[in-house]
This record gives sequence, structure tokens and C-alpha cells, in this order.
Amino acid sequence: MSENPDFGTFGRYQETPVDQMSPDMKAAYDFTTQLRGFLPGPHKIWLANPTLSRTIVPTGAYFQTESTLTKAEIEIATNMINGKWCSAYGNYEHEMIGQWAGGLAPEKVQALIIGLPTSFADPREQVVYELTAALITPRVVPLGLYRRAKELLGDAGIVDLTMLLGWYTGVSFTLAAFDVPANAVGLNQ
Repeated sequence: MSENPDFGTFGRYQETPVDQMSPDMKAAYDFTTQLRGFLPGPHKIWLANPTLSRTIVPTGAYFQTESTLTKAEIEIATNMINGKWCSAYGNYEHEMIGQWAGGLAPEKVQALIIGLPTSFADPREQVVYELTAALITPRVVPLGLYRRAKELLGDAGIVDLTMLLGWYTGVSFTLAAFDVPANAVGLNQ
């Protein structure tokens, strides 16, 4: 029986065991695990390009520790963008994270993923939902929505939200290119 050349250890991606990594890859691995404490999903794949990995990993770490957005706000946007790009792994992970870390009700998270209308009692969460919806569909951001977002999130919050959407678009595309399934684990390193 021959091995399927399109199947790796993490979707289509064939991970390199730590003890077999090139010095550049090992440095990127060490950098990621120092910042994140572990090697999350798409980071496993980004190690294939160690220079790029060391450049983009701090952005993800920023959203975990320093963002002006709350965990709930981050998970609202993350679940919406993962849903838009049909990211099986991202949806699987963030459906759970949205509930336990973001404190979002399961039915809200499910609506975010599948693109159904929902609403939030918290005005900041609602404006994050509305601005994200406007940005990820072919829509113009109306002046009124921009004004509410600016009032509730400030310029820094709007920048955080737009960059978060870009970040998770990159995450989703990486996972899609390597066909990473919802329950992928990868090598335990």
C-alpha cells in the first residue's frame, strides 16, 4: 500500500519533527512557542517559511494579550471571518473558544459562523458585529456605522478590528490551502 502524497500530519501539510528542523525553522518554532506557549494550528504550517513566520506570529500574540478589543469582541469577528471563508479548522476551534473564552452564547456563535443575523446587548459587541458584517460582505461602511464604531471603539479599536479580520483571513486561507480538517491535531511537539 502506497502513502497518499497529498496527506500530511496536519491536513496536507507534512510537519517536520522538532529534532529534524533546519536551524531557521527551529528558531521560528522557538520564537512562536515563547510568544504563544505552544504551536497553534496555522503556526505549524507557517514554519515552512521561517522568516515570514517570525514576522506574523507577533500579530496573533498581540490579539491574545494587548488588543483594545475584548475576548468577546475578538471572537465575534473571528467566528464571522472563519465562517465567511469556510475554515473547517478555524470554525471548529473558535466555536468552542467563542463560548468559553469569549463568553458568547452557543446560538450566537453558531449564527456568526453561518451568517445568520444576531444581535448583542452590549453596544461595543453590537458595533463590532455590524462593522464586521459590513467589511466582510460587498458593502460600504455607512457614515452612521463608522461614527458609532468610532464613538464606541475609537480609532485604535477600528484599526484592531480591521487588522484582526485581515489576520484571520490569512489564517483561514492557510488552513484552506492545506485542507486542514476540523479536528486536526498534528504532531505533538
